[in-house]
Amino acid sequence: MKTYKNPVYASYFADPFVWRHNSEFYAIGTGLSEADGAIHTAASPTVFPLLRSPDLVHWIPAGHALVRPDDALGDTFWAPEIAFAHGKWWLYYSVGFADRLHQLRVASSSHPLGPYIDAGALTDRSTCAFAIDPHPFCDDDGSWYLFHARDFLTLQDEHGRDARAGTALVVASLENMTRLSPITHTVARATCEWQRFAANRKMYDAVYDWHTLEGPFVVKEQGRYYCLYSGGCWQTDTYGVDYVVANHVLGEYSDDGGTTIPRIMRTVANQVIGPGHCSVVTDADEKRWIAYHAWDAPMTARRLCIDPLVFTDEGPRCPGPTWTEQTVR
Repeated sequence: MKTYKNPVYASYFADPFVWRHNSEFYAIGTGLSEADGAIHTAASPTVFPLLRSPDLVHWIPAGHALVRPDDALGDTFWAPEIAFAHGKWWLYYSVGFADRLHQLRVASSSHPLGPYIDAGALTDRSTCAFAIDPHPFCDDDGSWYLFHARDFLTLQDEHGRDARAGTALVVASLENMTRLSPITHTVARATCEWQRFAANRKMYDAVYDWHTLEGPFVVKEQGRYYCLYSGGCWQTDTYGVDYVVANHVLGEYSDDGGTTIPRIMRTVANQVIGPGHCSVVTDADEKRWIAYHAWDAPMTARRLCIDPLVFTDEGPRCPGPTWTEQTVR
């Protein structure tokens, strides 16, 4: 039996991706410098803070992962994730300028803590102006896929159903670890009020009621693919975690009955604000944990938190976000 209390790491650490390797846990995330464009070559030759832990509760800094690529690519670096394949570690991330012109890229290393050296682009800004939040997923047969978020301006999805303009989720096959198939499949489009990022937002030379789905992470349970995601505006208390589900990794995905609020996790007023952008890790006892960031009450930093993820008859659920001491059995 042990206890934990969120946040489990007190410093700024957004978009946390947590994984287990051998007997340790590792985490990589978006630091404050990466988030706000304060990365500069002279002062910051490396990108993305790393942490390590023996137990998911006690974390220590472990340097930075990525050797900064060409300055011309941008000064904001978001939402890194790590995968292991073919004897190498692969770092997937986005880079761009402010909140536009982000592309997906991949880097590689012989060690989980790096250094990771950029290996090239996965998306082209001339054909996809905004791609963020890459999530590499390996299916049971060894095939790799990359879930991520892109912008949609149409008010109907590919099946002719009503949808809302904004950032939404897609998946494409990885032809190899450094080449993404040009054929994408829609995973989820925004349909709910809580998924609104901002009203009357100027985007692409027009004004939209803009909605956002981001931070995809896939968990396979009893042959079904549950794509967890965060929706809404990361700067407000409407931000939360929900999911869509499919019988095949490429879809078609369903919201499994629909929802008016995020079902896995949402703000607890005056305690935990804007929990989201999660990853899922399994401990040595085969217990699943959801790692996520959340604002502190005065909204000074997004910090690393953990809580159990369980599958119920209604789908994946989490007892969090929590902020008091929790007992784990």
